[in-house]
Amino acid sequence: MKNAKILFVCSEIAPYLPENDISVICRQLPQAIQEMGNEIRTFVPHYGCINDRRHQLHEVIRLSGVNLIIDDNDHPLVIKVASISAARMQVYFIDNEDFFRRKQLFVDEAGIPFADNDERAIFYARGVLETAKKLQWIPDIIHCHGWFTYMVPLFLKIAYKDDLIKNAKIVLSLYNDNFEGTFSDTLNRKLTSKNIKPKHIETLVEQPDYEHLVKFAIDYSDGVIFGATTIHKTLEDYAREQEKQILEYDSINNDPQNYADFYEKILEKHD
Repeated sequence: MKNAKILFVCSEIAPYLPENDISVICRQLPQAIQEMGNEIRTFVPHYGCINDRRHQLHEVIRLSGVNLIIDDNDHPLVIKVASISAARMQVYFIDNEDFFRRKQLFVDEAGIPFADNDERAIFYARGVLETAKKLQWIPDIIHCHGWFTYMVPLFLKIAYKDDLIKNAKIVLSLYNDNFEGTFSDTLNRKLTSKNIKPKHIETLVEQPDYEHLVKFAIDYSDGVIFGATTIHKTLEDYAREQEKQILEYDSINNDPQNYADFYEKILEKHD
């Protein structure tokens, strides 16, 4: 595969964050796909633990300045960028003072999930799509990594249904990144917008926990990758039941070409 446009939406990425299944693949895969002759863009939240000076982040003024309204509250969208020179690759950071200046990613120092994780995930998903539009760069594939990115499929397929970006195909990588508890009981209100109606989100808002978030994201996706050795069996079975195009963990074999071949299958299936 070459000459395709791939947008990587990551919940974590090395070297800006510690290495794990998600952060490592989000560092290595975009570079490999780019070196195959494709265009890539990579996004990650600007968590407060990321050191701007050390990693030479700077704000992109022409992309910042949009206000995203969630639950009747305005939240300024700030975009920063940094370069991984060894990879000849830029990384875009979605920033907002209310959501991403705390040092921890998803839980507080006591290990309790942040009460506003639902709003943070909504802001991140919308921020990525709005920025892609501002870049006037319409991807062929949007590849989401980690539960924090799983609002993207909904917004792409429903909220942006009248926009060119809606033609992008969604690939979802599943990991063993379970979170405890549920989102807030006001999630329904936070997600409802001009195009998103209660019927679009009822399966999630009735039980807004990790399992139902993943199932919800699968419903709005075009392909699913099992990105870790252990995926919750219920979720693995659900992806198969929905007859999604699937890339097995054993089939990845640590080879980026297998991801590229999978992208190509997704594009051919929906051509």
